[in-house]
Amino acid sequence: MSADQQQQPSKPFYGFGFDLLDGKKYEFSQLAGKVVLIVNVASECGFTPQYAGLEKLYEKYGEQGLVILGFPSNQFGGQEPGDNEEIGASCKRNYGVTFPIMTKSDVNGKDENEVFKYLKTEKPGLLGLKRVKWNFEKFLVDKKGNVVERWASLSTPESIDGTIKKYLQQE
Repeated sequence: MSADQQQQPSKPFYGFGFDLLDGKKYEFSQLAGKVVLIVNVASECGFTPQYAGLEKLYEKYGEQGLVILGFPSNQFGGQEPGDNEEIGASCKRNYGVTFPIMTKSDVNGKDENEVFKYLKTEKPGLLGLKRVKWNFEKFLVDKKGNVVERWASLSTPESIDGTIKKYLQQE
């Protein structure tokens, strides 16, 4: 990333890319002008039923410019033990997920992925903490690539619907 990309808040987010569960590269440059909800997910967590609510948001607002990206992580209680193929099958079978799911990665620590490193720097949590506390923590990126909201695991997809709608209506 060049020095002037780092100085312009709308540019760094679109410079990322990440592999989907099938191994294909997903370039974030295609997200310019869209509202993006990024969630660290797990298949065997008490919050896993949130997949259904996330899919409903995606179905409701996808045509209006909402993209949801799921990032599986096994860092919290070993609740995402499967490989990429198993994760994809579980999401589809149990919750009908159609939004993009990335390959399994770390969201904290020395091996954390660059996307979450960026998100946590741009939008620290309570008391300025930069770590993700548990599965299904959510980050919202506006149409210009700014990280504008962050929600803890307890915030359901239904509870953030109004905020997402507000950002979709902004120019």
